[in-house]
Amino acid sequence: MWALLREDSRRSRIAIGLGIYVVSTAVFFAFAAAATLRAHTPWNHFALLAEAWLGGRLDLGAPPPPYAGNNDFASFHDRWFVVFPPFPALLLLPLVAWAKTAVRVQDGQFFIWLAGIAPAVLFLGLEKLRRHGRSQRKREHNIALALLFAWGTVYFFTAEQGTVWYAAHVVGTSLAALYLLFALEAERPLAAGLMLSLAFLTRPPLLLAAPLFLLEAWRVSAGPGRVDWRRLGRTLESFALPIVIAIGAALLYNRARFGDPFESGYRYLTVAWQGRMNKWGLFSYHYLARNLGVVLTSLPYVGGLESRAPFQINGHGLALWVTSPFYLWLLWPARTAAPFRALAITAACVAVPSLFYQSTGWVQFGYRYANDYAVFLFALLAIGGYRLGRGFWAAAACAVVINGFGALTFGRPAFAQYYYSDLSQKVLYQPD
Repeated sequence: MWALLREDSRRSRIAIGLGIYVVSTAVFFAFAAAATLRAHTPWNHFALLAEAWLGGRLDLGAPPPPYAGNNDFASFHDRWFVVFPPFPALLLLPLVAWAKTAVRVQDGQFFIWLAGIAPAVLFLGLEKLRRHGRSQRKREHNIALALLFAWGTVYFFTAEQGTVWYAAHVVGTSLAALYLLFALEAERPLAAGLMLSLAFLTRPPLLLAAPLFLLEAWRVSAGPGRVDWRRLGRTLESFALPIVIAIGAALLYNRARFGDPFESGYRYLTVAWQGRMNKWGLFSYHYLARNLGVVLTSLPYVGGLESRAPFQINGHGLALWVTSPFYLWLLWPARTAAPFRALAITAACVAVPSLFYQSTGWVQFGYRYANDYAVFLFALLAIGGYRLGRGFWAAAACAVVINGFGALTFGRPAFAQYYYSDLSQKVLYQPD
């Protein structure tokens, strides 16, 4: 092991990355609920969608199964649809084909197997920053940061769920990490474009991570006093090709289902808060205050509780700085050399749309939409010249404990007393 740490080679980096995958995945399995490992999840939308495709349909062919509680399905012209972007269903397609039916596929376990990819690939991305002189972190620091991402952020509780909303985050975050790896130095334009296109077909906000590659491509093509326009043009063409294909496929998919290429089906969801979507739309300034409240100020409830638990966590989740207090170090960078600005702009572009979205991420332990841009924040931690001293690692240890609690308790009936769930979604702060 120590030899691998000292050896600066591709072989050693891959070996360490595989080790991070094995260790983080083992922990994810250790924290997983037995039911998640043994049977399909209650909201196995992606498996149901794969089953529909195998039957030659884009709709389910029947009403959703009773065990799903009609949770987040769309009804259009007396047909039922899964509206979530389809790439995770494509990953499940071979398993559903082999099992012959969605209910025989342990979709939750499948996505836990995938959950270790993101921290492993993040390590490779951090190592790439080090190799190119963008980061001053030692290899040991990059290993620690990759594991901190796995266990010290909301990714930890997300990885344990397996249900449709969280499964999309697991797949999307893995693709975001791969995109980061390929986009740095604009080294692999086609691969970067492919990862971003698949990320878009998993978590649409990730399409807005394109600035990282665009700014990196400009930087490496611009020499002293001149720009190599031919090189830049070839690079951007390779990057754009899979993205254009993915967007075109998404538009055709929407048209085939709903008769409109720009209709994704969310407005046909049969959910209790359909009224607010009809009134304000999916994205609106109207939602900004509430979303900012969750991201920045949502704290545990303490005192005056009807529950016997010492504290309760609102279904809207905890503030980002509570679940991952080490993110506060990002506010005081000491170095802003390239690609710091590209990463910061990218993280902001991905983060902002969710602040205007009709949902806070409810129900969640912490702000789960942060998964969309977390790998870019960790890259900033690596290159920003931050002093990762005792204070930082103390905050990191607290984050691991906090998110470990979330991974162990969220969604588990035995720990329901620690959570406050208001089905109207109107209670954000502790009621008087």
